Amino acid sequence: MADTVADVPIVVVGLMGAGKTSVSELLGEALNRPVRDSDDYLEKRYGITAAAIAETAGVTELHAREAEHLLDGLAERPAPIIAAAASVLDDPRCREALKPALVVWLDAEPEFIAKKIEEKPHRPRFGKKPLDLAKELYERRAASFAEVADLHFKRPKMSKHEVARAILDHLKKQAG
Repeated sequence: MADTVADVPIVVVGLMGAGKTSVSELLGEALNRPVRDSDDYLEKRYGITAAAIAETAGVTELHAREAEHLLDGLAERPAPIIAAAASVLDDPRCREALKPALVVWLDAEPEFIAKKIEEKPHRPRFGKKPLDLAKELYERRAASFAEVADLHFKRPKMSKHEVARAILDHLKKQAG
């Protein structure tokens, strides 16, 4: 960890639809820190959604761009709050770069994630039904999330506001 809590990037991870953007925005506002959201980054930088990148450039390119977002955000100062794409945990460079950050896992069951995938067309489906995709992604990534996470919260059991409050309480304890 960095010398002070304020110097530590906070990275919110989880499957798409778990609430990463909302929790990150709440934290950014409370801590007066910049927020870096993967979906927003992709749309601003490339002019298209994550789903469109996956369809036109391929999944490998989408994941490379998502990794770029995380790595760029982790290098920024002041330290931002980063809502990271789940795919970043597949990249060894990203996993290594996460070590000094505070990593927060928003853990949501596939049924919850499937509903969120259905609600937003910017979320890539990779040619699968939302529930099938959510189950596959959860099975593939849950162990990686657990491995890198400093904090772990169940969604929607805890609301986005409750999660943000718990993270802020954790930071207060760390600051001492």
